[in-house]
Amino acid sequence: MHESTTAANTAVLVSLDFGAPDYAESLEELRLLAESAGVQTVALIEGKRQRPDASLFAGSGKVDEIAAIVEEHEVPLVIFNHDLSPAQMRNLTARIKARVIDRTMLILDIFALRANSHEGKLQVELAQLKYLSTRLVGMNTDMGQQKYAVGARGPGETQLELDRRKLDKRVHLLNDRLAKLKRHRQVQRRARNRSDVMSVSIVGYTNAGKSTLFNRLTQANVYVADQLFATLDTTSRRVFIEGTGQVVLSDTVGFIRHLPHGLVAAFRSTLEETAQADLLLHVVDANSPERFDQIAEVNKVLQEIGAQHIPQILVFNKIDLQDVPAGVQRDEYGRIARIHLSARTGAGIDDLRAALAEAREAHALGAQGASVQEWHPLNS
Repeated sequence: MHESTTAANTAVLVSLDFGAPDYAESLEELRLLAESAGVQTVALIEGKRQRPDASLFAGSGKVDEIAAIVEEHEVPLVIFNHDLSPAQMRNLTARIKARVIDRTMLILDIFALRANSHEGKLQVELAQLKYLSTRLVGMNTDMGQQKYAVGARGPGETQLELDRRKLDKRVHLLNDRLAKLKRHRQVQRRARNRSDVMSVSIVGYTNAGKSTLFNRLTQANVYVADQLFATLDTTSRRVFIEGTGQVVLSDTVGFIRHLPHGLVAAFRSTLEETAQADLLLHVVDANSPERFDQIAEVNKVLQEIGAQHIPQILVFNKIDLQDVPAGVQRDEYGRIARIHLSARTGAGIDDLRAALAEAREAHALGAQGASVQEWHPLNS
């Protein structure tokens, strides 16, 4: 799916304000998402509405404004910062005379572009297929350009029925393959549990610096970029913590506001690695003015995958961009509440290693929650 979006390297972005409190942040994320997909923004069109238009999502006059800019600049793509229904997408495409995609489709394109592992590619394709399955009507010409293109029309069957049959068959196959990979990972996890090695997952909002921190702790060479969703595939490494032994550290996909439910479902098997961890390092961009909203968004997804009760250490990263000293903060019970550090410069990394040693010791005693705490808004 991503070939179409990345080939169309110019686009008009459309965002409507329905009064949501996080509208400004969502708009900035749309810009970053487009940039991460390799799209050059020609124009950003905004508007205010009480509710979406049933037929066109935006009002008729706003759609005409979009169409005029598309025609003037010969822009092949329009990206809405919202989820569009199949009917709205068809109506907008016919009216604007350009390809129209929504926020979910854009994120799916980026995921397809970034997935490198076999499992990651399977998960992204599964999410794409589930998304497409609700949008087959009127998309037959577009489907022909996809890798899931169907064969010729069979006797007595419509193209739509063939498309659905093909999609259903492929979805079933992908689910089977992912189930096998999940079983393999469970075997690895049981072996790790028998060896009493503590499992630590790095989680956080996208672009918070998780992979930079992972590389700093493990001396690995995981891909790092100043863009959304630079990391999709979970990478695990054993790390030696002085005085306590080894822990298994895992880098995971970042989260974002309004992360498409289909993506969370497709990546559930990978995210289960997070749900089975003994400790979460919740990395936060300390330089972001929305950092506490981002913490809440991450915890929302963690709850969805059943990881809300796993002890966390809040890691406030990027202190090199602020006048904030490195160090550890504890609550009134002496538990680690947060660590301030810079994964880029290494400031505060020794504090994090000491915190991991403390958590590892607690894990060995069978009291994982003794030295770290679950995040709670009052602790922020």
